[in-house]
Amino acid sequence: MTAHRVETDSFPLTQEFLAQVLGVKRSSVSLTASIIQRAGLIQYVRGEITILDHSGLEATTCESYQIVKAEFERLLNSK
Repeated sequence: MTAHRVETDSFPLTQEFLAQVLGVKRSSVSLTASIIQRAGLIQYVRGEITILDHSGLEATTCESYQIVKAEFERLLNSK
């Protein structure tokens, strides 16, 4: 979602920040990021994430991604 909002495939995003936002340990973010990176969906180096495969990344998400995306769009368009 961030990549769509900032309209670029690369942006700064630390594991520490993600862990705080998600309410999980940084080690959980690190493990998950490495799995997603090995799958070829992202590249993650020193706090900089690059989305390599948008459709593949979206395909791995649960249904909540589409729900949140639709709600965000609804809120933006209601102004």
